[in-house]
Amino acid sequence: MTTRTSAELGRAVRRRVSRSALGVWEAPEDRGDPIAVLERQAASRVPELVPIRYGRMAAGRFAFLRGAPAIMAADLAAGPNTGLEVQLCGDAHMSNFGLFASPERALVFDLNDFDETLPGPFEWDVKRLVASVAVAARANGFRDADAQAAVLAAARRYREAMIRLAGLDEMSVWYERVDAERVAALVPKPKRRKDVENVISKARASTSLQALGKLTEPGVDGTPRIRSRPPLLVPIEEVDAAVIDHIFADYRKTLAEDRRVLLERHRVLDIARKVVGVGSVGTRCYIVLLAGQNTGSPLFLQVKEAQESVLAPHLKRSRFRHHGHRVVNGQRLMQAVSDIFLGWASGPDQRSYYWRQLRDMKGSVVIEDLNRAGLREYSELCGHTLARAHARSGDRFAIAAYLGSGDTFERAMGEFAVAYADQTNADHDALLAAIASGRVEAAAD
Repeated sequence: MTTRTSAELGRAVRRRVSRSALGVWEAPEDRGDPIAVLERQAASRVPELVPIRYGRMAAGRFAFLRGAPAIMAADLAAGPNTGLEVQLCGDAHMSNFGLFASPERALVFDLNDFDETLPGPFEWDVKRLVASVAVAARANGFRDADAQAAVLAAARRYREAMIRLAGLDEMSVWYERVDAERVAALVPKPKRRKDVENVISKARASTSLQALGKLTEPGVDGTPRIRSRPPLLVPIEEVDAAVIDHIFADYRKTLAEDRRVLLERHRVLDIARKVVGVGSVGTRCYIVLLAGQNTGSPLFLQVKEAQESVLAPHLKRSRFRHHGHRVVNGQRLMQAVSDIFLGWASGPDQRSYYWRQLRDMKGSVVIEDLNRAGLREYSELCGHTLARAHARSGDRFAIAAYLGSGDTFERAMGEFAVAYADQTNADHDALLAAIASGRVEAAAD
């Protein structure tokens, strides 16, 4: 399809699904019980960890939104659909963006969670992002006018970035990235720039060596062992060496040959189950402590269960039979650069897992600490980054033509975000009621 044909397609989609129509959110009469959605997810999770998930989601409305991508996926599917397909993150809320190291050890800013990734209509990711902006603004005590200002900034930056990327060639789009220095430069005021520089400095210090001191203690023979902090961190006391060798062999096959060599220069010291995130709580997640064969230098890998995407009931079937492979493919397609140890394997329980480094100069903004100006600037950065990720896999010319040069799209996103923030309030209240009635059990960490 030529650039001109793509642009014509994008403009034609407006006649079928207007940009203003994307701003409408009204819960349909047959909308399912949101708590039932969470209960269905709990059926495949570690039973003793499910109350922790409910406890974390109950803590606040932004936390609830983070933990409820399955609820929002069903809501998005009930609305209009442009059919302009990209590789979706599937859970593009504000806390799923952050800093991490490129293979060249440069800090970059990008999306960093792809458990729900699948191809789908571009606006689903944008709506997930702007809804999180509005919910976060309210959680921080800001007025709806401030929430809408931040949402408009995010959607405008997405539109403008997509239009700019439509003017670039394929290789330029593929190599586009947002580095840490550019993040700091986007912040105009010295005080806020200092806050960003502090986040960057912390990210640079977040390495396997730092994790060694935080997560381990000396064993009886002096070898580092992962510290037990139940229920959030529980070492696996008896590890079947044959099983570990089998899983590692499976995982190694998914790495590039040079990275297999690097991995084989490490040996496994310890393994533990670790509770992570909000929505992921209850899925099987492990950390593996390795040491360099010659130097003993630490390397922490995270092994995370990949279940079916929450988008799967509403979109066409994934071409990947292994959900870990699905996640890794989506991550590599959307990120400008990816972890050198990103790969996948099946566990002894025949569940799908994906592997990555636990700490590789990772850093993130604390959303709760953002003031009004900071929220707006961070929202813009997320909008820009999401557009770059979508442009790598989708028809950027068609999407840019659909978005257009005016502000119709961002105004629609502003209306949707505030309306869906109201829905999130109601769903969060429903969770609190379910906990109070004993329907579900919530537990503190």
